[in-house]
Amino acid sequence: MIRQPFHLVEYSPWPLTSSLGAFTLTVGLASWFHGYGTSCFAIAIILIITSMYQWWRDVVREGTYMGHHTGPVTIGLRWGMILFITSEVMFFFAFFWAFFHSSLAPAPEIGCSWPPMGISPLNPFSVPLLNTAVLLASGVTVTWAHHSLMEGSRTSTIQALIVTVMLGAYFTFLQAGEYLAAPFTIADSVYGATFFVATGFHGLHVLIGSTFLLICLLRTSAHHFSNGHHFGFEAAAWYWHFVDVVWICLYLCIYWWGS
Repeated sequence: MIRQPFHLVEYSPWPLTSSLGAFTLTVGLASWFHGYGTSCFAIAIILIITSMYQWWRDVVREGTYMGHHTGPVTIGLRWGMILFITSEVMFFFAFFWAFFHSSLAPAPEIGCSWPPMGISPLNPFSVPLLNTAVLLASGVTVTWAHHSLMEGSRTSTIQALIVTVMLGAYFTFLQAGEYLAAPFTIADSVYGATFFVATGFHGLHVLIGSTFLLICLLRTSAHHFSNGHHFGFEAAAWYWHFVDVVWICLYLCIYWWGS
């Protein structure tokens, strides 16, 4: 029998259940926004969390206990993560395009001014600046965790990951407070729409990245990573640095220049 170095995954129901969860989430949000209750939204959240847990469990088993994540497989995973982050760059590029399309040549419908007439933008030197400091600090701590892992210091890795996850949670807390206190809503012209869509999707990515790093923290505590075999952590660190860079662009363009 000719052996090949690539891992052929087993049949799995989790891509299907994840797709159903995403579809149900879309329907549930639309139903919630139009006053039809949150039952469909709750079902979607349960389905997505269950699929995430089961799928992550299978990947951990394949890579940690079954030895399927060999060198060639890890290279493929790296390229997969690179392409995924590239697609995310294009995703946020669309939001920046919409923002600059509306701000560089404001239409008469919004008073030919930016921000539009009647909109009081947020002060970029208050909570947004604090959020910037929090995310930049989290980028430092996740780098600390990576270097500690490569040096074989599991204790330092765990400490750095705990700090990183806490900073991610603090960022989310601050942004939620900012949204509650904002003097405009997503319905307030193109400014409100582009602001909340761009920053809101970034906030969602912070939640995803924090979850990713929390899983890495649990796996580090369970001795799943070594100094030479830890791509799961590297992928989370790459994603977190991407989230940091996007926030810096959001802060400079939307909060500071756009105000």
